[in-house]
Amino acid sequence: MKRNHNMFAGISLAAILALYFWSSHAPGTIVNDPKLQIFKTVFISILLEAMPFILIGVLISASIQVFVPDSVIRKVIPQSPVLGIVVASVLGIVFPLCECGMVPAIRKLIKKGMPLYAATTFILVGPILNPIVFWSTLIAFRNRPEIAYWRMGLAFIVALIIGLIVYRFIKEDQLKGKRDAVPSEHHVHQAPSSSNKMIELMGHTVGEFFDMGKYLIFGSILVGLLQTFVAQNHLTAIGHGYGNANLLMMGLGFVLSLCSTSDAFVAQSFANTFTGGSLVAFMVFGPMLNMKGLLMMLAVFKTKFVALLGILVLVLVYAGTLILEATVLK
Repeated sequence: MKRNHNMFAGISLAAILALYFWSSHAPGTIVNDPKLQIFKTVFISILLEAMPFILIGVLISASIQVFVPDSVIRKVIPQSPVLGIVVASVLGIVFPLCECGMVPAIRKLIKKGMPLYAATTFILVGPILNPIVFWSTLIAFRNRPEIAYWRMGLAFIVALIIGLIVYRFIKEDQLKGKRDAVPSEHHVHQAPSSSNKMIELMGHTVGEFFDMGKYLIFGSILVGLLQTFVAQNHLTAIGHGYGNANLLMMGLGFVLSLCSTSDAFVAQSFANTFTGGSLVAFMVFGPMLNMKGLLMMLAVFKTKFVALLGILVLVLVYAGTLILEATVLK
């Protein structure tokens, strides 16, 4: 009820501000304003390019959630720590989950016995290293395909290093609360019917689509406003200096909290303003650590562990993109 009241208050305030703004301008001047036309063009173009990839992503994600048992992912992790981290790094190719549903799924897998270092690796690299994200990035940067390749490569390297650090130094349980008991194999559960599974599939698909869609819309609006009302030379000035653009784009990726299947189109809109390394920083740091994901991780993991992951991701992504700019993405 409180949430509905807050939403109603927010909508009412927005309507009052809109009416005030509209009343202070002559009729027709707002609709025909050139800046509004630019904003609409940028906003709609990002939505039209990104929506198909979101739809494909949520369909696959929902299908895995409904039809693939959690034990399947747990069984494919080798006993060797190094091999386990490598396998967890490439699990996104087989299970292309979006970061929106990554943390709840990982919590279940850890409770069933998946090692923390493998789960951490999967959380970080799973939203990036999958065919849908690679495809969308390649389409967005069709004129610079090396950016798509290095996005995948840097994400793999960062997740691999962090997984090894977690394996070496983190020995205690990092989940909040007590572990649930693992269900006994003697318990028999009645399998849901195919019709119930299809209903569940559609429910997850619709829910995830609207959940991710609202973040895409918010990001598209913000990018449209930046492109319309902030001059390109102002953005360049903010990111002026060695490495400043990388930090700026990483911060933008954290705030926007875009879905990894569509953030490449947002990054592409800044291609003429920022360096290739800073664009890679945006597309690697954002899915690994963003405002939405941080809140979800804090609800599942201990605060100190989340803080450690955040620091490691920040340092490694920043250093990695600086190296890329100095070598292959000049």
